[in-house]
Amino acid sequence: MLIVWVPVSLFLSFIVSQTWSVQMSWDNWDSKLRNRENDFDKPSSQPHIVFILVDDQGFRDVGYHGSEIKTPTLDRLAAQGVKLENYYVQPLCSPSRSQLMTGRYQIHTGLQHSIIRATQPNCLPLENVTLPQKLKQAGYSTHMVGKWHLGFYKRRCLPTQRGFDTFFGSLLGSGDYYSHYKCEGPGMCGYDLYEGEEAAWEQDRGLYSTMMFTQKAISILADHNPRVQPLFLYLAFQAVHSPLQVPARYLERYKGIPNLHRRKYAAMVSCLDEAIHNLTLALKRYGYYDNTVIVYSSDNGGQPLAGGSNWPLRGSKATYWEGGIRAVGFVHSPLLVNKGTKCRSLVHITDWFPTLVTLGEGTLDEDLNLDGYDVWEAISEGRPSPRQDILHNIDPIYIKAKNGSWKAGYGLWNTAIRAALRVGHWKLLTGVPGYSDWVPPQTFSIQRLTNRWHKELVHWGRGKSIWLFNITADPYERVDLSQRYPHIVKEMLIRLAQYNKTAVPVRYPAKDLHSNPQYNGGVWGPWYKEGQEKDERYNNLLTNHLGKSRWKIKSKSRKIKRKEE
Repeated sequence: MLIVWVPVSLFLSFIVSQTWSVQMSWDNWDSKLRNRENDFDKPSSQPHIVFILVDDQGFRDVGYHGSEIKTPTLDRLAAQGVKLENYYVQPLCSPSRSQLMTGRYQIHTGLQHSIIRATQPNCLPLENVTLPQKLKQAGYSTHMVGKWHLGFYKRRCLPTQRGFDTFFGSLLGSGDYYSHYKCEGPGMCGYDLYEGEEAAWEQDRGLYSTMMFTQKAISILADHNPRVQPLFLYLAFQAVHSPLQVPARYLERYKGIPNLHRRKYAAMVSCLDEAIHNLTLALKRYGYYDNTVIVYSSDNGGQPLAGGSNWPLRGSKATYWEGGIRAVGFVHSPLLVNKGTKCRSLVHITDWFPTLVTLGEGTLDEDLNLDGYDVWEAISEGRPSPRQDILHNIDPIYIKAKNGSWKAGYGLWNTAIRAALRVGHWKLLTGVPGYSDWVPPQTFSIQRLTNRWHKELVHWGRGKSIWLFNITADPYERVDLSQRYPHIVKEMLIRLAQYNKTAVPVRYPAKDLHSNPQYNGGVWGPWYKEGQEKDERYNNLLTNHLGKSRWKIKSKSRKIKRKEE
């Protein structure tokens, strides 16, 4: 199909009312659709799957959670589908994406620390089977549009090497929405837009990425015959991650918000909502909708300093408080049994792997060692979820709790280690969970956010390194019960220790200067050669050894200090 690209200024001039053009008029697409109707064969019993992953959308930043941000499309799709109101992801980009792609916890892929950085020789481990690979085995046509952020230091790490037939998007975690450039420090800047395994210079016309990715997704729908082969479309928007950039016309709707970050963020969410409206319209016009499952999910909580809001939840992106890991999510599909409902069963991002593979009539081999569960009946029919617990994470490198100790963990667990676990109603946190404040909506009524935003700041006593909450009774994590129920704490610490025995070594290699785009034609892209794998394994082992050594030295110094006291 021929797509005519146009400059932004000309593109925006064709906008009418609340919708924006996608290069070809709907009338032309209708004509094309009518010409294709005679080619349709018997519909496949396998559903089409569209997974929409948005970036950094806060728990409150959707209309149906009480936001001032207008999201009519998301509100309607969620209201006609199933809202996931006990849904969890990871607190950062790469961790959530890795668990979506593999159905496995971070401790089982070696990605339990931080994110995959552009300059690191690291990626989603190649021995892990991915969701698109399993769907491809089941006969699906698999396509990815948007943000990858699962590593690219060698070609075998790229999306088209990990199960996707096509890929159009960015490899890094963030970048300019128009120029698609990203800097990772002085002298480390490069271009980050790909078509397949090559830089997409020819396809780039400086379009705002939300619009550009939606156009690409719609062109994929237009070129595929929904009656011949099931389709898996993974649409991972860059929005609404910083930098806060948006076409000016969307800002007009939010003149009443004085805080500039919040105003831009709100406008970005509105543009995103409009993009999803156009996508769902295309699903209907191209004959997909009646046999499609749409999953919508944020990858982590919002960042208040970048305009996001998780109110009334505690904490923010990059933390293990509810505001960092409890996400906006819903499923919309004509195939749902109970539409217009809320699912309050426990659901985690690892669950999409077995759920969607099973839904797509694929096979789940035992050697996959999945941590996810098939939760389709819990979502579609309201049955009990097979999931009873969630390991939010164990990060053995992040040991910043100054007074964390084995003693504080009853000799069962070193509470200096950053970890979080949910079992039934209970949630346990150890180490330093991250920024622990609540940020109410009125915070954004001022021009700028300051260090002292409001009166919700909590000062825990020194030496605090363990918390226990009943999330069902106290979803906002205001009442720590660790002192009141030590037996529950001990049981959960034992569970943490059991999980930790199954963990693989952390993969977090040092920065590699060869990653600099100046050595790759100004483009962020693979720089490793396959012959370097031995060195890679050595570096990873060295990194892990150094991490353990630092911890041993730190533990030894603490013991000496206690003896001196």
